Amino acid sequence: MDKILKNSWALFLGMGLIMLAHGYQGSLLGVRAVKEEFSLTATGFMLSGYYIGYFIGAKTITNLISRVGHIRVFAAFASIASIVVLLHSIFVNPLTWFILRVVTGISMVSIYTIAESWLNDRSSNKNRGSVLSIYMIVLYGSMAVGMFFLNFSSPINFQPFILISLFMSLALIPILLTKKKAPTFKKITGMSLSELYKVSPLGMIGSLFYGTAQSALFSLLAVYAASMNFTILEISIVTFLVAISGALSQWPIGKFSDTFDRRRVIIYTTFAAAFFALCAIFASGSMFYDGMLGSSKKWFYIFIVLFAFASLPMFAIIFAHTNDYIPKEKFVAAGAGLQFAFGLGAISGPFLCSMLMNAIGPNGYFVFLIFFHGVIGVFGIYRMKIRDTQDNPDSQFVPMPQTITPIGMELNPITEPMDEPVKTDN
Repeated sequence: MDKILKNSWALFLGMGLIMLAHGYQGSLLGVRAVKEEFSLTATGFMLSGYYIGYFIGAKTITNLISRVGHIRVFAAFASIASIVVLLHSIFVNPLTWFILRVVTGISMVSIYTIAESWLNDRSSNKNRGSVLSIYMIVLYGSMAVGMFFLNFSSPINFQPFILISLFMSLALIPILLTKKKAPTFKKITGMSLSELYKVSPLGMIGSLFYGTAQSALFSLLAVYAASMNFTILEISIVTFLVAISGALSQWPIGKFSDTFDRRRVIIYTTFAAAFFALCAIFASGSMFYDGMLGSSKKWFYIFIVLFAFASLPMFAIIFAHTNDYIPKEKFVAAGAGLQFAFGLGAISGPFLCSMLMNAIGPNGYFVFLIFFHGVIGVFGIYRMKIRDTQDNPDSQFVPMPQTITPIGMELNPITEPMDEPVKTDN
């Protein structure tokens, strides 16, 4: 563990600062959109730009890294992300913010790809799981802490945007000053959606619909809370609780999925998430009202924590379930295919959810989450009647962040990526 931190502290510090800024920015834009009285549909459209950019960047960044190199690409996109944050405070309208969110999505997926490629190069088969665990802690922990910076200054002011830009710029320093050599980049090929569906229908459909729900969950949580008259501190608390609960639940639910049929675990957890989302609707009660008229938010916090606990490990379970039906050498390709399906679903999530919220009110947010989690559960029940359970000894659950890229899939210790052959003189 000490060796991992010694070799990769600069990268972890840089990624921590970036995720601090990223968590802060996501909540800030949602709250600011409500303050500016953007329509819910316009807000959802604007926030969906991030996932469009993420999808575009994931398909193009590999070629750019191969031509330019890791450090230059990292510096370029971190700088672009820093500049884009400042532009949000200058041009305040949904269309401009949509374009800026597309650029942010491209920048962030490029940064993730570089970081995960770097970590792959620094890790061995023996410590790959530890590296992934530290990476997850840095990502989730920094993002959760960043959400509390909402209390730094009013979202209407320009100072929050300057602070986010400052964090992004600071992240460059440890990366650019490191003496460690950049890794040799290896391009990862994925599976097409048709190939993925043949291998694991539940894996492909589950990733698609989970991406739709998950993108809406994180994009519109602050919007929902602001629409319900939560204070800035309360918005920080609820976004923090979701991120931390999802991180803490990865291990216990993952171990449960290694013991029982993974499809049953997917079904139980997705229906549990839908149930707790329904409970959150009932708990919301009269939270909208201020003072003595408003109901306590205690039960709402409890149910949103339980929802995140059940929901957020689901992508990793879907990934492990898909691996149950394929040989070990295709684990990384299958992971890349699942990310492709997840990205397709994520593009539409914020926009569709915002339209539902606009039609039936703020609790349309939870109705949306209930529907898509329910669809995954129902499809899981159907698949259990069609296909028998298979036991693949090479497959096991490995916790992973929602932002994992195809490159990062190699951090999964059970993939055991092979080193490039080295020529020796005879």
